Amino acid sequence: MDMHTVVVGTSGTTAEDVIAVAREGARVELSPAAVEALAAARAVIDALAAKPEPVYGVSTGFGALASRHISPGLRAELQRNIVRSHAAGMGPHVEREVVRALMFLRLKTLASGHTGVRPEVAQTIADVLNAGITPVVHEYGSLGCSGDLAPLSHCALALMGEGDAEGPDGTVRPAGELLAAHGITPVELREKEGLALLNGTDGMLGMLVMALADLKNLYTSADITAALSLEALLGTDKVLAPELHAIRPHPGQGTSADNMLRVLAGSGLTGHHQDDAPRVQDAYSVRCAPQVNGAGRDTLAHGRLVADRELAAAVDNPVVLPGGRVESNGNFHGAPVAYVLDFLAIAAADLGSITERRTDRLLDKNRSHGLPPFLAGDAGVDSGLMIAQYTQAALVSEMKRLAVPASVDSIPSSAMQEDHVSMGWSAARKLRTAVDALARIVAVELYAATRAVELRAAEGLTPAPASVAVIAALRAAGVQGPGPDRFLAPDLAGADAFVREGRLVAAVEPVTGPLA
Repeated sequence: MDMHTVVVGTSGTTAEDVIAVAREGARVELSPAAVEALAAARAVIDALAAKPEPVYGVSTGFGALASRHISPGLRAELQRNIVRSHAAGMGPHVEREVVRALMFLRLKTLASGHTGVRPEVAQTIADVLNAGITPVVHEYGSLGCSGDLAPLSHCALALMGEGDAEGPDGTVRPAGELLAAHGITPVELREKEGLALLNGTDGMLGMLVMALADLKNLYTSADITAALSLEALLGTDKVLAPELHAIRPHPGQGTSADNMLRVLAGSGLTGHHQDDAPRVQDAYSVRCAPQVNGAGRDTLAHGRLVADRELAAAVDNPVVLPGGRVESNGNFHGAPVAYVLDFLAIAAADLGSITERRTDRLLDKNRSHGLPPFLAGDAGVDSGLMIAQYTQAALVSEMKRLAVPASVDSIPSSAMQEDHVSMGWSAARKLRTAVDALARIVAVELYAATRAVELRAAEGLTPAPASVAVIAALRAAGVQGPGPDRFLAPDLAGADAFVREGRLVAAVEPVTGPLA
């Protein structure tokens, strides 16, 4: 594992730290201040537990069963039982990076000193993360209201030495065996601790943070592929002029236009739309790329704002407040995160849609301004990229379905106690699928546009230096250029990896300078 260490304090965490732990295997440590805050809050809970008056989550049942006062002798069993009963997920296993993000973010809230768990509970989470143990969490089970209850419960179950987990080698084994193999003592839960391990938006937030990082790369990549398509279609770069975007001052729009303009600098292909095939304006999918890509960028900015606020939050119920007050609240509700997850899926779907329209234009001999049908080597004998566009279109249609909001689909639960839920986990799961599809859609445009630019170069036109750099890097990566029909899936997979791993942006920036 990476020896980089993330220190968890009392005031939240950053997106960069979430990604370091979730994806890069960074180690986790509790700061001395966090340990102190944990101990102080626990003292408050212990004092309340000793009183005869019932306190929700400390000496009562939960949810619709909160009216029952629990005697001291049954409270440890109560905490164990809430974890066991709530670990009721079903379906496929959730990805390792999602589970690590979820656990790290729950640790972030515990370290705030607002939850009342003992320091050793928080330390056990850090130990499990550092050992590379990943509890088995299932796809279905969270309504995103009283936190991501089922996913967090499966993680808490592993801390108790129960249930299943994946070891560092990827093998699923009983969690107790894995803890023992790494010298980790299972947690014996006390008052409030089971509840505190379950009550959070950590799963949906972790997926939001990772989606934002992935989409940042894809939006920059889409600016590049849009510029390549504009160039291949002999479009005009005049529509990218800064003064045009200054009079409609959406920040993302200006950024996308600037990225495209820098990619096209020095091109001998742009500005030819009056030469052989007169046209007053380029099609919307070409001309309006900065407006659509840019609106998506502004959506990302809003998503980062919401994520940063949630990363600074302590989400639990009840919470320990300064001065020792313990209060019930509704901060666990996932609405703020769920809305933005749905918003991002909408923006991503529209980016996929405009990207596919440019690809289709490159392949249509009636609209491509002299390019061969389907960019085929010998049209008729060869089909060229005809079915690559089919695949892209199928992905776009999938993204449109995924853009239907989950956050409007509340369903009551817990005997009507939890009668309005956020469905934020579901919004996050479908956004992950949408991001995956978007990478493939952008990759197909890249594959088509680079082939088209190479065909223009064969006619004697001079592509932009940035385009030449992209083509060289893509071909060096094993993705082939124009020619007779061949097994196409490996080339498309190679283009997908080239985009997804950030290599497209890396290929351009030595020529253009850093792109936003």
